[in-house]
Amino acid sequence: MMDEYRMGWAFRYLREAKAELEAARKMPYMAPSLVLEAIRKARNAIYYSLGEPAFIEIVIREAAEKTQTISDPVLRFLVEIEEMVQQLAQVEEVDGEKAVKQADDIIQLASDIVETLTGKKIED
Repeated sequence: MMDEYRMGWAFRYLREAKAELEAARKMPYMAPSLVLEAIRKARNAIYYSLGEPAFIEIVIREAAEKTQTISDPVLRFLVEIEEMVQQLAQVEEVDGEKAVKQADDIIQLASDIVETLTGKKIED
């Protein structure tokens, strides 16, 4: 299964992602950067739960470059997260409420993935 080191990082990134999202809700003027950071941390939590993050990044980058449809749902989800991170990083005007909702959904899905792969419930 997963070693304690990667599990610790996965849980840490999820906690931090949730904290960033909560801060985005409390400080709307900083929401764009906080939401982007929350999504990145949720993505990193998934990477750590799947294996070596550097290797996972390569797999996702290669999958994103292909023009054909990705059949694996987890890989497709990870590619979509990566595309969302890239879009948010380039957009000057972000719809705060919509971005917070998207980030919340991604963090919840990341939590589900990490919980499934670790067999442990994430405490809020």
